[in-house]
Amino acid sequence: VQPGDLVEDSLEPIDFGRIGAQAAKQVIFQKIRDAEREQILNDFLARNESLVTGTVKRLDRGNAIIESGRIEALLPRDQMIQRENLRIGDRVRGYLSRVERGGRGPQLILSRLASEFIIKLFELEVPEIEEGLLEIKSAARDPGIRAKIAVKSNDRRLDPIGTCVGMRGSRVQAVTAELGGERVDIILWSEDPAQFVINALAPAEVNSIRVDEDSHSMDVVVDEDQLAQAIGRSGQNVRLASELTGWTLNIMTEDQAHEKDAAESSKLRDLFVNRLDVDEEVADILIQEGFSSLEEVAYVPINEMLAIEAFDEGTVNELRSRARNALLTEAIASEEQVEHAAEDLQSMAGMDQDTALLFASKGIKTIQDLADLAVDELSELTGIDAERAKELIMTARAPMFE
Repeated sequence: VQPGDLVEDSLEPIDFGRIGAQAAKQVIFQKIRDAEREQILNDFLARNESLVTGTVKRLDRGNAIIESGRIEALLPRDQMIQRENLRIGDRVRGYLSRVERGGRGPQLILSRLASEFIIKLFELEVPEIEEGLLEIKSAARDPGIRAKIAVKSNDRRLDPIGTCVGMRGSRVQAVTAELGGERVDIILWSEDPAQFVINALAPAEVNSIRVDEDSHSMDVVVDEDQLAQAIGRSGQNVRLASELTGWTLNIMTEDQAHEKDAAESSKLRDLFVNRLDVDEEVADILIQEGFSSLEEVAYVPINEMLAIEAFDEGTVNELRSRARNALLTEAIASEEQVEHAAEDLQSMAGMDQDTALLFASKGIKTIQDLADLAVDELSELTGIDAERAKELIMTARAPMFE
């Protein structure tokens, strides 16, 4: 026989019997159905469609099986809008939140609670969005009760809010009906974060906003009679506004804002008096000029401090020198504390100096501190892999079992 030759050989017929043949037939048909089903799903996913419209085919322990054309999707009970009771044959829409792959092939999982769902519904009702004239920047929902969406116009001639509302409210009402009566506030998006927050908190009127970039939060000051409206029932309005804008929002009255300012100023005054060895008058001048830390006093451009009328060049240089010395002393003390704390950890078997210093810098100063942590906590806190974290934690816990 040469390579490429056709070789034929007869096989003895295998007698499966009637039952065996029937079982084989069922297996073959099932495999064909599974392959067809997966191909249909793959074709659907290839179209990048995330809004599924179909009818309820059956209900299974509260979950709804939605049939849309030749595909089936699962709408879990916990992804339905509260008080929503679907029946077989009902027409329903859902957002494709994920695809689960199991033994029976891929399964489409829908959600009617996702913020993306309301965005897709508006895209369906407002053709200007698909045309690129209008853009939904973000959305926040309390499903079935209230929602906020932020819209931006890419065409100056277009009113983004009016376009989404539609003639006599037809467009927003269609979305509200699909969401079980969910009230939708349409907010004008702004690239200015403070203005965006003011818009998001409407109809409450905002007096002033103080932005803290470091903590990504804002103190929002309102009149006493606007406080309840700004916060909303059970905090709903401020919660949705915070989610919509991406900022942590602290709502307060003018009196509360003054009290907070006084407390922060007092704390800052004590810091400057004690660490810079100056009197309260000098500390108050620094606070009034906007200085809020030793780092700012030490390292802001010298021209900014020379611009302060109450300070001459000698005073400025002395303040900068004292601030830098205070920071250096603080850094040395912190390093010594870390090294001292790391000594206890270094005594543990399997622990090296670098890892002990890393742990101590993260507040893990003793073997007991290490033993009290879970594996995922230690990995997240220090960045070491889970296997190494588990090994060190078990070593730290070993004395407990002796």
